[in-house]
Amino acid sequence: MSNFPDWHGTTILAVRKNGKTVIAGDGQVSMGQTVVKGNARKVRTLAEGRVLAGFAGATADAFTLIERLETKLEQYPEQLARACVDLAKDWRTDRYLRKLEAMLLVADKDEIYTVTGVGDVLEPEHAVAAIGSGGNYALAAALALMDGPLSAEEVARKAMGIAADICVFTNRSLTVETLG
Repeated sequence: MSNFPDWHGTTILAVRKNGKTVIAGDGQVSMGQTVVKGNARKVRTLAEGRVLAGFAGATADAFTLIERLETKLEQYPEQLARACVDLAKDWRTDRYLRKLEAMLLVADKDEIYTVTGVGDVLEPEHAVAAIGSGGNYALAAALALMDGPLSAEEVARKAMGIAADICVFTNRSLTVETLG
């Protein structure tokens, strides 16, 4: 049994539409049934503004992974897939990294990847991906909105609002970053 508190409270959504890529993240962090922070910033820009990353899970663990990803992006500039695969490989095989409890959603202007500690680097089938407590709600809403007239940012914001209406671990305090 883990000694860590039961932390919840992240929904991260990536949407790519009409040449724009957006990652949106809510700001809620909860411990058990208590909201301990409502305006956390879980989306970052990397690689001099060419890459976006959102995280779910333990914050310190996620920051460690984002730092490692930045190193991989410096090592493999303009090769997001290779940087993500290399990070996932290290995450799975390194004794220290293996214990980290987080997930990443990473995107550039052309690609979106979900990166996990079990070695997964998953590219979504429909230019939409989501992670976290309300991820499935945001994903379903975004997929339903993709064929309509909304922009990538509008899809992300509306889908995150729908997730916040359903998931008690998701709020409407959003961080939204856009590429393209």
